[in-house]
Amino acid sequence: LLPDGFTSRIVAVAGEPVGDTDYAWPAFPDGAATFATDDGGWIQTVNSEVSPLFANDQGGVSAIVYDAEGEIVDAYAILTGSTTNCAGGATPWGTWLSCEEPPDAQGKLWECDPTGENDAVAHEAMGIWRREAAAVDPVAETVYMTEDDPVGLLYRFTPTSYPDLSAGLLEAATVADDGSVTWTEVPDPSASETACHDQVPGATVFVGGEGIWYHDGSVYFTSKGDDRVHTIDVVEQTYELLWDGDPDT
Repeated sequence: LLPDGFTSRIVAVAGEPVGDTDYAWPAFPDGAATFATDDGGWIQTVNSEVSPLFANDQGGVSAIVYDAEGEIVDAYAILTGSTTNCAGGATPWGTWLSCEEPPDAQGKLWECDPTGENDAVAHEAMGIWRREAAAVDPVAETVYMTEDDPVGLLYRFTPTSYPDLSAGLLEAATVADDGSVTWTEVPDPSASETACHDQVPGATVFVGGEGIWYHDGSVYFTSKGDDRVHTIDVVEQTYELLWDGDPDT
């Protein structure tokens, strides 16, 4: 269903070659982003949410390269050996953050190079959980992340040396009755003995965290368990419920 004046086209079908390339498109495409190229074209990165429960294919991330006219000129994998890659987020420095959402809740965040020239890197310092999405605040130099779990939290990662995501401080949000937001350190981001969401007693649960976006000093995110849209002013550290799931509002 498209508004008047819009058109669409199919650029990839699972199991079939992409355009005139010999790259077979993976199943269950999910989170995606685009990155401009120097010649006026762009690269589209796309997750594959294939789970080990469904197939031997472990998911990962693919890329499609378009020229300035929007024609497909190449397609390839930029992350393999990963699993259940759900959503993620683009970074201001031109990489794609792919979030794993495996059944065992041992999901990592992978930083991927859209060109495929550099190997993808798993940033375990950013925590291990059933990941959904990530959004970078380029002003405060932090990353906000959602957790697709019935008892999921909202997390903030502050890199030791931005934009290097290999080390830093992981925290979870607590929203008070007056809407003020505080952040508490997650002691063991590796979740070696205790799930990250169980390490911060009293942290606010966002039921099935989904998409997240940073814009103009605020992060906006959704929770599918209660069909809500939330926002946090990250400058003032205040929370607001934007939509409560009522279809009549």
